[in-house]
Amino acid sequence: MGKKYILILKGTILFTPTAGKFEIHPDSYLISQGGVICGIYKDLPEEYKDLMVEDYGSSLIIPGFVDLHTHAPQFNQIGLGLDYKLLDWLNHYTFQEENKFRQVEYAQKVYEKFANTLVSSGTTRSAIFATIHPQSCQILFEILKKKGLGAYLGKVNMDTKCPDFIKENTQQSLANTEELILAWSDSELVKPIITPRFAPTSTRKLLEGLGKLALKYNLPVQSHLAENPGEIEWVQALFPEHDAYYKVYDHYNLFGQTPTLMAHCIHLTDDEIDILAKKKVIPVHCPDSNLNLTSGIMPARKMLKAGVNIGLGSDIGAGHSLFMPQTIVRAIQLSKIYSLQHEEDAPLTLPEAFYMATKGGGSFFGKVGSFEPGYAADALVIKNENQLSELSPLEEIQHFIYTGNAQNIAARYAAGKKL
Repeated sequence: MGKKYILILKGTILFTPTAGKFEIHPDSYLISQGGVICGIYKDLPEEYKDLMVEDYGSSLIIPGFVDLHTHAPQFNQIGLGLDYKLLDWLNHYTFQEENKFRQVEYAQKVYEKFANTLVSSGTTRSAIFATIHPQSCQILFEILKKKGLGAYLGKVNMDTKCPDFIKENTQQSLANTEELILAWSDSELVKPIITPRFAPTSTRKLLEGLGKLALKYNLPVQSHLAENPGEIEWVQALFPEHDAYYKVYDHYNLFGQTPTLMAHCIHLTDDEIDILAKKKVIPVHCPDSNLNLTSGIMPARKMLKAGVNIGLGSDIGAGHSLFMPQTIVRAIQLSKIYSLQHEEDAPLTLPEAFYMATKGGGSFFGKVGSFEPGYAADALVIKNENQLSELSPLEEIQHFIYTGNAQNIAARYAAGKKL
């Protein structure tokens, strides 16, 4: 057996192969080769006896977190302007901040801090919006690759209904997007994704061109859907030929024709939720930003019952933290509030929300977010050193998710390599 890229971790291994419950392997070995999980073993197999074991004692070993919706250029505006609702927040803060990324020096500083915070927070895979600026987007591609993180990164496209200082020429937007696609499509961990900001800031010509690029290069798509009632009314006014928001994307091959992420999906009808399931579009639940911008509560349980696979997103800067355990907690809390008004929809449980932040969201990247054989070896080592009494593994993961922070993560691995 070749010894190259073999990683052996020892500890209490915990993950969610299904959404309903945690699977726990105390005092066990997690073995991967070439960045891919081989298996979990109670005793170290003979063929690995001479190899180094990274022994973490009784510490938890869990999958790396997956953040399926975040805006890297908004990292420096976290916590600002959150008394506004969505559209006013964009105009008063976000577009102004994103305009700064025409300066590559500014982009370098902010994106370096953003990537460092992803690493420290234990986020090993993410789906990221950049800005309209191709040079700054290129910088973020390079930083993420250097850090060893997995990501889908999109140059944002917007050519209408936004301030002139951040409005693109349609053809130039498409050309810049295709250049980045050609430069990064063969990258192992950091790959391009088609990223119209959202329908209102896109002309029909732009949406048509982006749909063609998605099909031509078989690329995934990310955007926003049904976040705010004012946004939905705006879309109806701008695209009167379509009687539903999602149909704008669908018409232009940006809604399930290739793997698709749609952030928020709060204000959808039952029929629209069924369409999400049918088209295998992943709605990304962003609870912090939905609270901060007074957008509403995603009906997560209703979606799960309809067969929809849900991911979780930090959505900074409308969200205020890249630490995904906070997103897990907030998703559970919001589901409890929702269930008070909708008794037929039970709240999310911790293993369900944990699954969304690992294997559920990780499915967008392929076999990511679990410790089953064949999955990517993305792992975190958790040490709850502030505990005053001995806890079971189930209690330890609860304690970490609800009260932990980045300092509790003792080690981070992405695709079998230590970060």
